[in-house]
Amino acid sequence: MDTRQKSQPGPPRRLGRAARRAVLVVHVTASACWLGLTLGLLALGTTAATTGSDVTVAASVRAMQLFADWLLLPVALLTLLSGLVLSLGTVWGLARYRWVYTKFWLTLATTTATVFALRPAVHAAVASVAAGGPLPDAGDVLFGPVVSLSAYVFMTAISVLKPWGRTRRGKQAQRFA
Repeated sequence: MDTRQKSQPGPPRRLGRAARRAVLVVHVTASACWLGLTLGLLALGTTAATTGSDVTVAASVRAMQLFADWLLLPVALLTLLSGLVLSLGTVWGLARYRWVYTKFWLTLATTTATVFALRPAVHAAVASVAAGGPLPDAGDVLFGPVVSLSAYVFMTAISVLKPWGRTRRGKQAQRFA
């Protein structure tokens, strides 16, 4: 008969110092890339919406399509994944602090909006301009980057300031610790 005891569930495993630092560097870099890509999209969208040149409009929306199709989604997913690893592998937890919880849901929402709103809007603008028509609606190429940029700046601020304290779950975990 085996006399060894089954291992009791203990506290969740935490990332070691080197792993935590590596994931943190990946997360900050991916987040900065996402912010930079969004600034680029905003500049291109503003150019497309305000220029009188059909050639400039076409070049701007095509460049936006390159950003949206090849760069935004991988960077968004890397930001989401690295943030999830950091939250689950550190003392911050995913649902212990309101700022972490807020960042997670905003990242998930902006990633989803990239797939279902921003990319289709850019594709529609490219299709319209490629067919010789005007930019369908300036809002289509400006709204997404403006909303995204606002969300990313907000998430950066709460990452630095860490406001609002613990969630209800975080308070319960603290009492039982």
